[in-house]
Amino acid sequence: MIIDAHSHVHDPVEAHVGLLDEAGVDRAVLFATRPHPERAGDLAALRREMAVLDEALGGRAGTVEAYRGAWRELDAALAARPDRFIGFLSVPLGLGTEETAALVEREVVGRGLHGIGELTPAPGGAGQIEPVLQAAADHGRLPVVVHGSAPTTAEDLAALAALAARYRDVPLVVSQLGGQHWMQAVELVRDTPNMYLELSTAPVVFAVRLAIEELPDRTLFGSDAPYGDPVLARTLVERVTGPGGVRDRVLGGTLAELAGLG
Repeated sequence: MIIDAHSHVHDPVEAHVGLLDEAGVDRAVLFATRPHPERAGDLAALRREMAVLDEALGGRAGTVEAYRGAWRELDAALAARPDRFIGFLSVPLGLGTEETAALVEREVVGRGLHGIGELTPAPGGAGQIEPVLQAAADHGRLPVVVHGSAPTTAEDLAALAALAARYRDVPLVVSQLGGQHWMQAVELVRDTPNMYLELSTAPVVFAVRLAIEELPDRTLFGSDAPYGDPVLARTLVERVTGPGGVRDRVLGGTLAELAGLG
């Protein structure tokens, strides 16, 4: 099974399904989102959508109410195409341990979703995810996905690795190959057995090749659609791997294990 490990709700949903069909991708992990760059018809509209993205990546959308609209869109997409999408839920950061635990219990586990993410702590604020890791640890191997590209800093990546070492039962996925800090991300994930590296929007082709060589069982094919493209992302993985077990794991086998797809 080919699984895109990183995508966001599209408007309309069937446009996303069309991209998956074109790429030969069976299923996709689906994250909620507030910005919708795929809606933009011109540069001005795109700037408006990207301003919403900047707010989210800057950690300035930290209330439950700010998330509810995106959660409703995610619910609708999952209900429309349960055969194609694997639901993960973004949760607000900075709520405290008890409130976060109750939120994960109710909104993630209670709704039968497969993981938590994509989390977007503010730059320098990676430690904010600790209550989420605590909640995930209470539910076995519930995977947690954290934004890895800018504005995530090198210090944030190191902080994520330190937290992962503290919560060894929780699979922690760093997205976007760690962005410009991809070499550090590969090293940190290599040295932290419960960390994984998702490969979308890689800065250079050989970054993907090296990451897979170093982490054959802990790298995940992803597109970050609509910011990336499933066809291009899959082609890149296949360009730097040969047919066989490693490619199969990267293109979906490892993610299927993390998400409990059995």
